[in-house]
Amino acid sequence: MKNRLIVGLMSGTSADGVTAALTRVGASGVRVLRHRTFPYSKELRAHVLAAPDLSVSELSRLNFELGEAFADAARKIAGRARVDAIGSHGQTVWHGPDAVPANTLQIAEAAVIAERTGRTVVSDFRPRDMAAGGQGAPLVPAFDLFLYGRGPLTAVVNMGGIANASLVGGGRLRSAFDSGPANSLMDEAVRRATKGRRDYDRGGALAARGRIDERLLKRLLAHPYFLRPAPKSLDRSTFGPTLLARVYPRLNKKNLPDALATLCELTARSLWLAVMENAPAAPARVLVSGGGALNAHLMRRLRALFSPARVERTALPVMAKEAACFAWLAARTLDGKPGNLPAATGALGARILGKITSF
Repeated sequence: MKNRLIVGLMSGTSADGVTAALTRVGASGVRVLRHRTFPYSKELRAHVLAAPDLSVSELSRLNFELGEAFADAARKIAGRARVDAIGSHGQTVWHGPDAVPANTLQIAEAAVIAERTGRTVVSDFRPRDMAAGGQGAPLVPAFDLFLYGRGPLTAVVNMGGIANASLVGGGRLRSAFDSGPANSLMDEAVRRATKGRRDYDRGGALAARGRIDERLLKRLLAHPYFLRPAPKSLDRSTFGPTLLARVYPRLNKKNLPDALATLCELTARSLWLAVMENAPAAPARVLVSGGGALNAHLMRRLRALFSPARVERTALPVMAKEAACFAWLAARTLDGKPGNLPAATGALGARILGKITSF
């Protein structure tokens, strides 16, 4: 793989903003030189979260608005560095792997990013895998195999809005899947209970004070998604506002700690169950990235469940790992190399992912 300086751009299912990472990508590894998340404005975030219900004209406008936001993030993180290319995941506004035909939509117009930055952009990574019979996700397992595949059996976990896991070791991928919710339900609970004054439970402090509703937890763990075999993927609509409103119709400051304790346990236990069901043996270590890695209560629960395995954060900055992944995938595309792992997505074979907008 040619050595390149690439900006990776990512916005996840929580739609908090654009995470940008300036990365050095080469055959021997990936190094994050600097990274930052640039929050969406309140209005832009509201439009992103409402995207499934927007009109065609409104969705088209949002595509270009996000292109401007992604371009601005790329320029700011690059600074004066002479970047070779930009890898943009875009913003997922719909993911329907089980629809007929299967379909997915990530927006943030690549042509706008290319024009504003003067750099070639690789974008829209998921559709090619889906066209080849795959789920279009998760794509991170190929990156996890590259980074951690040569060691002992390891569960590499990213916890954004959704939790996904790659089981790698001994030079190969054993399994990969979206395990269920990570922060999506917890963050939505905080927003509802505080009427939008807070967006998340900092450090899991409120969840640590609450009591788990074991009966409700048992009901939630019986959700059909958890019973499906890997490979499987989802978006925030499955474990999002509708589900939360059904199980917690009246959230307030008084019952919020108990709700967060229960939802945090749902995240931890569904991940643990999925890993143990799909791993050939108990993993030697669990590496965690994403916003969930900053939730001290969630990390405590994962350590208790996975004991005696070591549970720790990834060496790559936890909030930059997915952005770095899409920088690496962009490099793969520019080198004419496949970016998906059929064992992770269910595709018929390895495919070169993404669309190149040259500058």
